[in-house]
Amino acid sequence: MSVATRDGTPPVDAPVAPPRVVRQRRVRPGLLGLAVLLIALGGLGSAFAVTSVRATGSYLAVARPVEVGTVVSANDLVSVQVAGGQGLDPVPVDRLADVVGMRAAVSLAPGTLLTMAQLTDEPLLGPGQQQLALGLRTAQVPAPKLRPGDEVLLVSTPSNDNGGSSSSSATRFTATVTDAVSTDGRDEVVVYLALAVRDVPAVVALAAQDRIAVVLTRAA
Repeated sequence: MSVATRDGTPPVDAPVAPPRVVRQRRVRPGLLGLAVLLIALGGLGSAFAVTSVRATGSYLAVARPVEVGTVVSANDLVSVQVAGGQGLDPVPVDRLADVVGMRAAVSLAPGTLLTMAQLTDEPLLGPGQQQLALGLRTAQVPAPKLRPGDEVLLVSTPSNDNGGSSSSSATRFTATVTDAVSTDGRDEVVVYLALAVRDVPAVVALAAQDRIAVVLTRAA
């Protein structure tokens, strides 16, 4: 580049500024490794999300209350969509024909997923037995949780209606628990029992007088 002067001297070339050299930043190996790791984790997260979506399936859920021992019908069940399902073992909807006609081994609550462990093909009542529902206060239940198959002993307690005197003898009845349900908002547990037909009238009469004590003799 030339620069003109005012005194008539010939123009002279001005010095040319050298070009700027841009220093390249050095990429730290640690940061590069971290970036690769984050990209890999992002890919794994996307794969997990896709897998979860693909694992969504149709399963059977309980549509209305089903008491223990009741034969399950198609109207008792409803199809629901469940994603994932880790730790669960619900019955797929395509097995509806397999579960209809089976008996509820426990009380089925609406809104819960149905599992095969809640159903049975075997009759809950043996020959010569009937089922009885016994309402007990929580303090009268002999275990934190009674389960189907637990064997109990029903013992009559003395009556207070005979002027203060009570008989020292007590009547005993053997029974098997078919289910136990805690009532919401009340200090009461409803215990369903299978016992001999001949014992039912006496147990009903004693229960009406609140003269029944329950003893757990063998846990299932």
